[in-house]
Amino acid sequence: MNQSDFLKTVLPFKDKVYRLAKRLLVSAEEAEDATQELYFKLWKNKSKLSDYKNVEAFAMTMTKNYCFDRLKSKQASNLTLVHSNYKEKDTPLEKQVEHKDSVNQVQRLIESLPEQQKIIIQLRDIEEYDFDEICKMVDMKPTAVRVALSRARKTIREALIKKHNYGVS
Repeated sequence: MNQSDFLKTVLPFKDKVYRLAKRLLVSAEEAEDATQELYFKLWKNKSKLSDYKNVEAFAMTMTKNYCFDRLKSKQASNLTLVHSNYKEKDTPLEKQVEHKDSVNQVQRLIESLPEQQKIIIQLRDIEEYDFDEICKMVDMKPTAVRVALSRARKTIREALIKKHNYGVS
């Protein structure tokens, strides 16, 4: 596999790798390092990439494993998570603050989920992978993935309802 073929194969999902790393490691710098490390490993093993049916799923699994290793090694530092997936135009400041607060609340709730649920909700609801791909990435049966996703969504929904009903976090 030459450099051009490699880039055609792996560049389309670079942003997804970064977002998963950022979700798990929280820090943008750590996520960038993880993405760079993953791409270096993929380049070193470029001759073996054709052995995989879905290189993207393989890369996401590698990312998840690398991030877990980083977290276990205690090298990751706690940095704040900043949401920058969208920018609003011509929205009153009050609404912008409300939206930002809601996004931050959901992010905090996702971060408080158990690791498995956090990964599954990231892959399904944010990265929009289908269930078969998620099952391969997390090495779980479809029923277990659906149950974990359902529980994660229910936890977030209940926390948001409680906050909006009582105004308390």
